[in-house]
Amino acid sequence: MNRYALIVAGGSGTRMGTETPKQFLSIGNAPILMHTIKRYFTSDTKVSIVLVLPQEQVDRWHQLCIKYNFNIPHHIVFGGTTRFQSVRNGLNSIVDQEGVVAIHDGVRPFISKKIIEESYTVACEKGNAITAVAMKDSVRQSDPLKGTIALDRSHLYSIQTPQTFLLPQIRDAFSKATHDRYTDDATVAEQAGGYAIHLIEGSYDNIKITTPEDLAMAEAILKKFDY
Repeated sequence: MNRYALIVAGGSGTRMGTETPKQFLSIGNAPILMHTIKRYFTSDTKVSIVLVLPQEQVDRWHQLCIKYNFNIPHHIVFGGTTRFQSVRNGLNSIVDQEGVVAIHDGVRPFISKKIIEESYTVACEKGNAITAVAMKDSVRQSDPLKGTIALDRSHLYSIQTPQTFLLPQIRDAFSKATHDRYTDDATVAEQAGGYAIHLIEGSYDNIKITTPEDLAMAEAILKKFDY
């Protein structure tokens, strides 16, 4: 079954406090986005990589690829105004009707080969595989009567990417969605498509880099990663 990696990179530098889009900031010796793409390519050199970027960022990306001699094969698709629209554009660019696609945040460069492989394997068996980690902190939920109420964290998970699906399943869910305000693809599959969600174990190193604090943490994590 053909494998796809749909890398969504539509962020800005707002929360990072910089004019440079966060996916183009460097850690180690290359921009974050290059590390992310490299993780998928080194895990499986036959994977078809689809990179979703805002149209106005494509020229800058090409310039960075030249500067860093980055030549991993990938196909670029223009993003939309929301994450939902960007993922839909990426899915629509895939010609195959069958296959399995991992949808991954461009600013999560520390996804392990083990998780990548497991996500494809489980998705092929069960229809989807959603990466998650158990909550480590105590959690409270706002309540109109009590102010806040404590939740049992043993039943709660923090959802990460990749979120991996059989192509027919996730396409079906996106075609049935009635709005574009979903914050992740598992929610689209569950709420719009009616599909049961299957979790796989993620990693606390698999951080999403969005703030200066995340950037500092990323430099530390990078030192222990082996390509």
